[in-house]
Amino acid sequence: MSFYDFKAAKRKEGELDLAELKGKVVLVVNTATGCGFTPQYEGLEALFGKYHEKGFEILDFPCNQFANQAPGNDDEIHEFCTARYKTTFDQLKKIEVNGENESPIYTFLKGEIAEDEVSGLKNKMAMKAISKISSSAKKPGDIKWNFTKFLIDRDGNVVKRYSPTCKPEDIEADIEKLI
Repeated sequence: MSFYDFKAAKRKEGELDLAELKGKVVLVVNTATGCGFTPQYEGLEALFGKYHEKGFEILDFPCNQFANQAPGNDDEIHEFCTARYKTTFDQLKKIEVNGENESPIYTFLKGEIAEDEVSGLKNKMAMKAISKISSSAKKPGDIKWNFTKFLIDRDGNVVKRYSPTCKPEDIEADIEKLI
């Protein structure tokens, strides 16, 4: 299996065939509108605005598995993000990233890179605390919280997995290397 073998349900209707993203650098993020990391939408939008024309895409998958922090429907989530953070990249349909109903895309991503990259004592402490309260992360490799990020290169290879504490601006250099 490869990243390009999957399809994702669009927010409105239809499916996004990930094969359409061949040749692009992609950042996959599970998000929530009521999370302490929600302000990362600003950084995500900045990256999208700066690199989109150079072949960069963001796949934003809202997820309500972590403390019910994405309670709205798909349209409400989209409206919140565009109004509050002026996002121009589209959100896909809300999904689950862990458990029996997890998206096959996330099963694949977690299988490629099973652990978040966490740097800095403050971030390591935050992730340790998050791990204790994350009720849906039950097995090794599971997503621990919202705003876990996966970076995919132009050939569809999963090159890095970033923890929720990693801000989008902190991965810009990695994106630049792939662009």
